[in-house]
Amino acid sequence: MISSHPLIFLSIVNNIKMENSSRKNKFEYTGTLAEYQTVAKNLYVKYEVDKFSPYQNYLYKRALYGLNGLTQDELAKTCEKKKHRINKVYLKGQSVINEYKQKLTIAFTNTLFESLFPHSPITAYLLNDTDTDVNFKNTLNFKDLNIKKDDIICIFIEEGILPKNFMTLTNDPNQLPRLRNASKEKTV
Repeated sequence: MISSHPLIFLSIVNNIKMENSSRKNKFEYTGTLAEYQTVAKNLYVKYEVDKFSPYQNYLYKRALYGLNGLTQDELAKTCEKKKHRINKVYLKGQSVINEYKQKLTIAFTNTLFESLFPHSPITAYLLNDTDTDVNFKNTLNFKDLNIKKDDIICIFIEEGILPKNFMTLTNDPNQLPRLRNASKEKTV
């Protein structure tokens, strides 16, 4: 392999010699990250900013993850009936997501079979049978199927899992305003 590309091999050897000659010590690293810790440029990671309010994210997580989306404090404060309602919405959301994943998978496999085997009887059968199975659990993740958070939210709104005015919500409309003196203890 090395003898078939002698020019590439010689350039690699020359680069290694140049790197070694610039070193003061044998153990000193002179690569591209040599001054990573000594020169502090941008040592933080900038994450993607979510366009949804905290209340919208709360509703989304509650619908997508159910009781697992709640903190331990919220779970302790929640009554049993509300836990039952959250679980019911969660199960409905999971069945809707499963059906959506199956539709995407069926559409992908149909285009694949149609392009690879256009005149096959199996392809004709697959193209005619596009029903989803409620008993089958699609285990592909959202990233593999290219499903984004906005897609899930749109599906949840269409199915009634999230409210119709979900995109305009900024805070909990059911939350009562706090009284000014509610935190002070009464001294009698």
